[in-house]
Amino acid sequence: MSILNSLSARALAAPESGIVEVMNYARGRDNLLPLWAGEGDLPSPAFINQAAIDALNNGETFYTWQRGIPELRQALSRYYTRHFAVSLREEHFYVTGSGMQAIALAVQALTSPGDEMVYLTPTWPNIVAAIGVAGAKAVAVGIDFHDGGWHLDIGKLESAITPKTKALFINTPSNPTGWTATHDNLRDILTLARKHGLWIVADEIYALYHYAGGRAPSFLDVMEPDDRIIFANSFSKNWSMTGWRVGWLVAPPEIGQVIENLVQYSTSGVAQFMQRGAVAALDHGDDFIRENYERALTSRDILCDALIATNRVETLKPDGALYAFLKVDGVTDSRNTALDIVDKTGVGLAPGTAFGQGGELFLRACFLRNPTQIEDAADRLASYILGR
Repeated sequence: MSILNSLSARALAAPESGIVEVMNYARGRDNLLPLWAGEGDLPSPAFINQAAIDALNNGETFYTWQRGIPELRQALSRYYTRHFAVSLREEHFYVTGSGMQAIALAVQALTSPGDEMVYLTPTWPNIVAAIGVAGAKAVAVGIDFHDGGWHLDIGKLESAITPKTKALFINTPSNPTGWTATHDNLRDILTLARKHGLWIVADEIYALYHYAGGRAPSFLDVMEPDDRIIFANSFSKNWSMTGWRVGWLVAPPEIGQVIENLVQYSTSGVAQFMQRGAVAALDHGDDFIRENYERALTSRDILCDALIATNRVETLKPDGALYAFLKVDGVTDSRNTALDIVDKTGVGLAPGTAFGQGGELFLRACFLRNPTQIEDAADRLASYILGR
């Protein structure tokens, strides 16, 4: 008998990431353009690194605040005042070991085994897996694809709600589709949550990557103080800190002790020297965010224009986030196509099969890279598509 049979059913049910499968298949190849993961090509800026180095040299290597050091929670408060025009006390903020952990802790706080959480699909696969590992049931609601873009049917969302539903998971701007909720969308979702007594977990990690100008609409724009919303976020995308694994939650102070307890019994907090780097990112990193945004905007246009020009790719330029989600004529198996593309072109894409229901015919490309590299990738992909 295999020792696997002695493991928990929830652990065994956790799926392999379809994104990581392609990454592992092709890592280390020469002339590789890796557009598969949600990260750019710029390293963390020196001023962030230096803040962490200084903290290390000052001996900040001991156990620390479970909710995050006060200086970081205060910096998060200032960040939300600048970018979201809201005044939130530091008691609303909780530092986590990545955006992924922020999501996992929110799911754990809100659901028990057998409960349901409704989410919009296609979506980042880790969301669904986090719900499953917590013992809850992830219920998919497809956003509709037509005329090259993505559209939410609020009626479909309401029809998925049952007596077992505890929360709605809403990611906007969306990974992988780029769908970005309007203020009317957010009001409609919030009305549903109020009507059915549900929590909302709002993943707004890409809020500052909004190509219509300014940040994307947020639940913070439409909510009331007593609405039950937990926001999950990360330092990864704005400040090129994917490898740092630092994120945060915004939540009602009334549940703060619960969140602290969940942090205590998972990671026991984020290293203090890393939090010093995060403070520097928040307080001095707005210019770097603008640099990343401009790279993303330029590269989005280069990639999408080139592939749309083949007349074999159905997509519109995404309204937000960092991804072109491409429907290519003749692709019926995006997993095998992604493997074939990396073999024949050296361009690494994420297969749409990784993003669940509705993503099967698509390929995802992250365009937060040097525009010259994106031009190269677009040329390789266009040649592949036209040669099919």
